[in-house]
Amino acid sequence: MSAILTFNAGSSSLKFSLYRFADDPELLISGQVENLGPVARLVLGDGAPREIGPADHGVAVQTILSALDDDLSDLQVLGVGHRIVHGGKAFDAPVELTDDVLAQLETLVPLAPLHQPHNLLAVSAARAAFPLARQIGCFDTAFHRGHPFVNDAFALPRRFYDQGVRRYGFHGLSYDYISSVLRRDWPDLARGRVVICHLGNGASMCAVADGQSVGSTMGFSALDGLPMGTRCGQLDPGVLLYLMAQGMTHAQIEHMLYSESGLLGLSGISHDMRRLLQSDDPRAADAIEYYVFRIRRELGAMAAVLGGLDGVVLTGGIGENAARIRASVIEGLDFLGLRLDAAANAAGHVDIGTGPARILVIRTDEERVIARAVAAALAD
Repeated sequence: MSAILTFNAGSSSLKFSLYRFADDPELLISGQVENLGPVARLVLGDGAPREIGPADHGVAVQTILSALDDDLSDLQVLGVGHRIVHGGKAFDAPVELTDDVLAQLETLVPLAPLHQPHNLLAVSAARAAFPLARQIGCFDTAFHRGHPFVNDAFALPRRFYDQGVRRYGFHGLSYDYISSVLRRDWPDLARGRVVICHLGNGASMCAVADGQSVGSTMGFSALDGLPMGTRCGQLDPGVLLYLMAQGMTHAQIEHMLYSESGLLGLSGISHDMRRLLQSDDPRAADAIEYYVFRIRRELGAMAAVLGGLDGVVLTGGIGENAARIRASVIEGLDFLGLRLDAAANAAGHVDIGTGPARILVIRTDEERVIARAVAAALAD
């Protein structure tokens, strides 16, 4: 039987899914190696985590393949799909990961230092493990290509825009999947004006009109917009000039913005929203309040970009699971047509709104988007 394998490499985890090859691939098993570092853990399906010791992304790939040994024994892996966070100007659709393409993607590492190196390391490990399989890259930035100029440009000298200093947007694979679910299950809404909120350790929002991205809270890098687990979100560039004048180096600033800020920096406790929601420390409450405030502020901005609002979709680890955050975000937004059904929200239902604008909670599936792209490439 022919199969497709997908890898979704994050900064501290490597998710995988194994599919039977078909036009719409059939999921066989999925899981992840999480907490990469000194004490990584393997999770297969719905099983309990199993400690595997020290692991980076390369070791994680080998661990996954060993764990799938029995599953792979009767399968021929024809294609391996990879999430690649940044595609720059050149890549607006899935592409085969040749040596030349990988060399171009290496040049984008400074624009996504928390993700791009790990994405490419997973590609290298998969190429070694499956030398005859086609390796297909799928880009988080691709969904946002085609924005109007005003939504992509910064007010800098025009030569920088021409050189690629522009707003790219991210989480495109998640937005792609949510848009496909809307087309299937809520076709009228899919043709309307929707804000999709991908709320997780990484977080962003996307304004979608008739299935097309017209605005994103993320910009040139994966730092902009909403505060995240350890990333700062929107920041006055004057702050960076001040820090440089105070003697902080490029490396120190980069580490602070990507790894010491966001929920972790604000609370001084944790980057994990679950832990913050359980805490009675006032710093945790401050971090949560700021997180919610920024989402509400950006939701208003995205509604303005769209010229109105027909619906909001909440997804990602926090959007899908944190009923308290959902309630706090929606509270008082009647003027946008958003009214929450508190009981439906608390019960974890999909449709949690009672107002003229729909409020939906949809579990995202980036791996399926990747698998579909690999299947399409293999069918050519």
